[in-house]
Amino acid sequence: MKEATLEKAYQLARERYAECGVDTEQALHTLGTLAISLHCWQGDDVTGFERSGTLSDGGIMATGNYPGKARTPDELRSDMAKVLSLVPGKHRVNLHAIYAETGDKKVDRDHLAPEHFSRWMDWAKSLDIGMDFNPSFFAHPKAASGLTLTHPDRAIRRFWIEHGIACRRIGETIGRTLDKPCVTNLWIPDGSKDNPIDRRAPRLRLDESLDEIFSREVDPAFNVDAVESKLFGIGSECYVAGSHEFYLAYAIRNNKVLCLDMGHFHPTESVADKISALLVHLDALLLHVSRGVRWDSDHVIILNDDLQAVASELVRGGYLNRVYLALDYFDASINRLAAWTIGMRNMQKALLTALLEPVSTIRTLEQAGDHAGRLALMEETKMMPAAAVWDCFCLRANVPVGSDWLTAVRDYEKHVLSKR
Repeated sequence: MKEATLEKAYQLARERYAECGVDTEQALHTLGTLAISLHCWQGDDVTGFERSGTLSDGGIMATGNYPGKARTPDELRSDMAKVLSLVPGKHRVNLHAIYAETGDKKVDRDHLAPEHFSRWMDWAKSLDIGMDFNPSFFAHPKAASGLTLTHPDRAIRRFWIEHGIACRRIGETIGRTLDKPCVTNLWIPDGSKDNPIDRRAPRLRLDESLDEIFSREVDPAFNVDAVESKLFGIGSECYVAGSHEFYLAYAIRNNKVLCLDMGHFHPTESVADKISALLVHLDALLLHVSRGVRWDSDHVIILNDDLQAVASELVRGGYLNRVYLALDYFDASINRLAAWTIGMRNMQKALLTALLEPVSTIRTLEQAGDHAGRLALMEETKMMPAAAVWDCFCLRANVPVGSDWLTAVRDYEKHVLSKR
């Protein structure tokens, strides 16, 4: 579509929104400041580069075998850079410990150090983007039982505690090197396939393990600690030690960031509704944006009601500066760059739609008890020309407008992915 046509459509949309008291330029400015953390594991199906176990050692499984997955760190970085070039704005990358580069030397996870991620930091610095980090409590022989920080064997538990300690130091170095705080998020798969007789003891061991990991001092200006819950997983259908209630209590007691993964709750639960409740008591939240479908929590996010509800709550509640946003899914059944790009752009579209809502006007109606007016205006807003504002955002950022990005991905597949 020609630039003149896009600009004309935007100007008309700007006038429409102005009639509702919404400044589209302010919305675009705010959207441009919001960084989303792009998860590296979409590019290689959560394989990593150490080859020390299988994904099933920890309840993680990527399905599909679409050709062209990244096989090396350089390929993965190239793929991620391509995706970032197709998405407007300045964003971040999210890395797991299994993506360490140790050369020909075998380095187990309890001995990982910042130098094993130096090439990742150099790459991020060249793009002027931040990085986030995650310990990898899965796909390892010492996670074959499905237990890590809750393991009854003190030696195995000690191994994973040391891994957690090492990862916080790595996160601190990442933040210091890039001069952008690194969110280091801790998630473990520990649980039981069938009903356990003792639900208490594993949680006591988890509490003790976490306390030891977090007792090691790191600079909070460069490393932000987060803890993530899950309702159930593969091999932990009946019991998960790190439940929502466990980590909520732990985060409040220990002043940690609580991570909410949109795919880690019962399908009838609203993650959007949890945000305002939690931020009464917590300083910040981390959102792992995913899409749950039946038992699988890691589908590519689409612009559905759940995603829009979360984005709207962030804007309506004034929480944009208190919530870290990251994507978390892996789909190996389609082009992996397309999966990344669809998710990143949909997250931004949901945020933009929320920023274009006449929140103050609707809030005034609500406070006046005019609930019919509130409902009417909220519904009318859904048909406003947000797409024209989004197109303008892409145009100004010099990234593909509309579905034109798909042409770039297919060209990359033809000339790069097909040769792997």
